[in-house]
Amino acid sequence: MKNEELKNRDLVVLWHPCTQMKDHETLPLIPIKKAYGIYLEDFEANTYIDAVSSWWVNIFGHTNSYINKKIKEQLDTLEHVILAGFTHESIIKLSERLVKLTPDGLSKCFYADNGSSAVEVALKMSYHAHKNDDKEKKIFVSLTNSYHGETIGALSVGDVKLYKDTYAPLLIETIQTPVPIDMSIEAAKEAANKFEKLCEKRSNDISAIILEPLVQGAGYMHMYHEEFLILVRDICTKYDIHLIADEVMVGFGRTGELFACQKAGITPDFIVLSKGLTGGYLPLSVVLTTDEIYAKFYCDYSENKAFLHSHSYTGNALACAAANATLDIFERDDVIEKNRITAKYMSEKLQKFKKLKNVDSIRQTGMICVVELKGYKPEERIGLKVYQYGLDNGVLLRPLGHVVYFMPPYVITNKEIDKMMDTAYEAIKKLTNQN
Repeated sequence: MKNEELKNRDLVVLWHPCTQMKDHETLPLIPIKKAYGIYLEDFEANTYIDAVSSWWVNIFGHTNSYINKKIKEQLDTLEHVILAGFTHESIIKLSERLVKLTPDGLSKCFYADNGSSAVEVALKMSYHAHKNDDKEKKIFVSLTNSYHGETIGALSVGDVKLYKDTYAPLLIETIQTPVPIDMSIEAAKEAANKFEKLCEKRSNDISAIILEPLVQGAGYMHMYHEEFLILVRDICTKYDIHLIADEVMVGFGRTGELFACQKAGITPDFIVLSKGLTGGYLPLSVVLTTDEIYAKFYCDYSENKAFLHSHSYTGNALACAAANATLDIFERDDVIEKNRITAKYMSEKLQKFKKLKNVDSIRQTGMICVVELKGYKPEERIGLKVYQYGLDNGVLLRPLGHVVYFMPPYVITNKEIDKMMDTAYEAIKKLTNQN
């Protein structure tokens, strides 16, 4: 059978990400033959609802006909060109649109290949901007429980021990300031006050604070109130510290606005975008920043202030075509308003999880819904049990430890939401019966 053949061939040559490969001695890999809408299909015609948008990237469904068409059109004219000294129409159009859509004041786009790489760009750009002003500010601040990627700089500003502890000797110096403990305004104010106290002592050393607005993705989908963003923006301005908004996960409609910062009405000094940028099709990321920061690098060659950072596939034309097609869909289909309606339905479905004895809490921000379980130890691998139950019943769930979350493509229907959330409900209920 084709599924079995591909599993065996895979295990001979592949090392999968975020995976203990020994697990696959008992947990079968699933070869995917094709995908459409919210569904993945294997070689035996089994289908799975993609409840996690294939690691949060796919927003308008797999093999979306419109995005497919635009990539094919681009493929016939230009697939890629060096972006140093050259340009192309697709990237110019994309940049013009992003400047218009993102918070006011973000006016320059610098491209990379993925979220982690874009975080590295923002960190380097922040440090270098201060350096060009003759300020040596080499400390970065991030929130407790945060995650920003797994390259060295991005890992350094994260705070999820599972990813970070092993590589501690390799990482750059950072400071963590407390994330708001919950979604209340009071918690937001308390955390902001602690950040300001840190700035009072160390502002001469701090280059920037980087944060995930509203929702900490790999930090178990922890959520907080937008008031924190408003307060942090004011503190950063007061103490000459940059604010880097990592919207790799929350950007492009996940939170109920096109960008999470817009819920707070703030403009960061840098916004980092990826994942949904291309509709989940191709690797592309971008850092948007202000004219003020751009001007700090604008000089004669002899002054040596230029930002010398590059990636071979920066501004890839095919990826830009996918990104432009994605923005077309946002403009054409009133996606944000539709998402709000879908989020309301998901909220209604989420309430029943409160009835389960092993559920500690539920929470939601826009199209991100979370069920946090209680009383389990990491070695019990409850997330793996939920994952397996989901697959056995046609739903791809990928819990973060004891946290089960739903982050489906925006094209999901109410009937499909029922299937997705009912399957998770039964999986969690089954855990209760096992204990």
